[in-house]
Amino acid sequence: MAGRRNPFEEIEEMMNRMSRQFEESMGGSDLSELAGQRGGTSVDVAERDDEFVVTADLPGYEKDDIDVTLRGDQLRIDAEREQASEEGDESEEGRYLRKERRHQSVSRSIDLPEDVDDEGVSARFQNGVLTVTLPKVSAGDEDSRQIDIS
Repeated sequence: MAGRRNPFEEIEEMMNRMSRQFEESMGGSDLSELAGQRGGTSVDVAERDDEFVVTADLPGYEKDDIDVTLRGDQLRIDAEREQASEEGDESEEGRYLRKERRHQSVSRSIDLPEDVDDEGVSARFQNGVLTVTLPKVSAGDEDSRQIDIS
């Protein structure tokens, strides 16, 4: 059976392509997460007196796999990893080698309800949990300007 393609792999590839296209056309969707492709991750957003705390579960990822960016009032979390495994087996039919690769990524954008002090933002990753602390901009920190009345 060497050289024959598995029809189920072709169907899975087609479903993954359709899921990605649907996600792109809808501006993001959790359907791709079900297919094991690019998707979202669960987050908790807590508001305290002087800060927001965003917690994201990212099991299996390493610190270097994660990218956190803040643009205006939007926090974005991206994580990406690749895994590879190999198995070899000798049988009467010949040498059997199986090689599997898996690429997994998640992405999530969170709109913050208030402005934050981008200089004071900190992030910590421990035991598969990312915690981002975003201090609020206090009233005294805002730049003000005089508006001329005509």
